[in-house]
Amino acid sequence: MEQFLEVNDLRYCVLRLLGHGKGGYSYLVQRDGQQYVLKQIHHEPCDYYTFGDKLAAELADYEKLSAAGIPMPRLLEVDHARERILKEYICGDTVMALCQKGQLTSGLYAQGQQMAALAGAAGLNLDYYPTNFVPDASGRLYYIDYECNPYMEKWSFETWGSAYWKNREEETP
Repeated sequence: MEQFLEVNDLRYCVLRLLGHGKGGYSYLVQRDGQQYVLKQIHHEPCDYYTFGDKLAAELADYEKLSAAGIPMPRLLEVDHARERILKEYICGDTVMALCQKGQLTSGLYAQGQQMAALAGAAGLNLDYYPTNFVPDASGRLYYIDYECNPYMEKWSFETWGSAYWKNREEETP
């Protein structure tokens, strides 16, 4: 049985759950032959993170990351009443999946470092966990989450994130 979710009164067919994070559930959805990611904000408790208005925070973070030049899926729609966002779908394996298959190249790793440098220059950290990064078919790496936090060395790519980016096919320089 098909399941549908609405964003601003337009129906999208749910194809599958992509992931569940501390802020919401992300679904691969389709409308008129086009695929998108629909994120449904949730209010489940999280032992290690304190939230205010999750939707407002997500939108503010998107603006900060855009200003910093971080490659991300485009934000297409916001449904404030349902606490949903619709964004561009970047088709590909996550960095986590590539790591697990031993297929993360030094080029993708270098793109992760470049994103970290852009974020750091803007006084931000990304959530460097490798499920939050996807290369597209051309090999361009995208940060698919919109979360960011004020820069702290202990949560930087070099100190924290890179430890999860293992099993690279090639060694980094």
